[in-house]
Amino acid sequence: MKKQINFKGVSDNLLTADVHEPRGEVYGNPVLLLHGGGQTRHAWGGAARRIADAGHMAFTLDQRGHGDSAWVEDKGYAFDDYAADAVAVSREIAEMTGKKAVLVGASLGGISGLMAEHLGGPALLAGLVLVDITPHMDADGVSRIQGFMAERMREGFATLEEAADAIAAYLPNRAPRRSLDGLAKNLRLGADGRYRWHWDPAFIDGPRNINHGWETGQQRLIEAACGLEIPVLLVRGQQSELVTEEAVRAFREMVPHADYVDVSGAGHMVAGDRNDAFNDAISAFLDKLEGRR
Repeated sequence: MKKQINFKGVSDNLLTADVHEPRGEVYGNPVLLLHGGGQTRHAWGGAARRIADAGHMAFTLDQRGHGDSAWVEDKGYAFDDYAADAVAVSREIAEMTGKKAVLVGASLGGISGLMAEHLGGPALLAGLVLVDITPHMDADGVSRIQGFMAERMREGFATLEEAADAIAAYLPNRAPRRSLDGLAKNLRLGADGRYRWHWDPAFIDGPRNINHGWETGQQRLIEAACGLEIPVLLVRGQQSELVTEEAVRAFREMVPHADYVDVSGAGHMVAGDRNDAFNDAISAFLDKLEGRR
C-alpha cells in the first residue's frame, strides 16, 4: 500500500514523500530513499515496492526544490542544505516508526545521506547505501551531467516525445522507453504549454546552487566517509561517468568495512539502467542488517 505524506525540512520547507507500507508484518528498519539531482521520488518505484514487500516501511522523498516538494525561498540548494533536510526527515521517521532508518541515496541523495550521518551524529541512521557516488567524483562527468540538466531547463520541451528524444541522445546505451508515463512525472506542464524539468532552476544557477562551497566540500565528504561506523554499501554502475574504479578503491580505503557491488550494464543511473540487479543488491544488504543472511 502506498500513500502520500509530508515532512518538514530544516527551513520549514514542505517535503513531499510516498510511504510504501508492507502488506504484512513490519519487522525491518524503515528505509528512506533519496533520489539524485534532477530526479523525483518516482525514480524509486520498483525498489520501494520490493523493499516494502520484504517487511520494511519505504519512504521515497522529493528532495527540496524537486518534484512536489517546495522550491525554497532563499534558493538554498547547497549540499549542506540537502544534508540538513535529510537529518530532519530521518529523525522524524525514527519518531514515527520507533526505529532508525536505513538511508539509500543516489548521487545527490547519497551525498545528503553521507553528510547527514556526519552532521546528525552516530545515533541517526541504521545503515547507509551510496548509489554511484563517493567523495571523489569525476569532474568531467559532473560537468556533463549538469550541462545536460541546464541545457533546456528554462526553454523546456514542446512535447514529452521531444524530452524523451533529448534523454535518449544523452543516454544512447539505455533501452528505449516503452511508455512516457514515468517521464511525465519528471516534467511539469507550464501555462505556455511547454514541459520543463520538475525542479527549481536555482538548483543549477541560483546564488546558493548545488556547486556552492565545493572548494571545501570534497574534503568534508572525505572526513564524513572516514568517520562512518554504521553498515555501508556502495553500489556503482560499471559504466559510471561519475565514479571511477580509482574512486572506488579510495572509498574502500576510507571505509574498509563497506560492502561493494559493481553493477554491469549500468551507468550513473544504476536503478534505472539495471533495476533488477540494483534491487538484488539492496535486498541483500537489508537482509544482512536484519541478520537474515
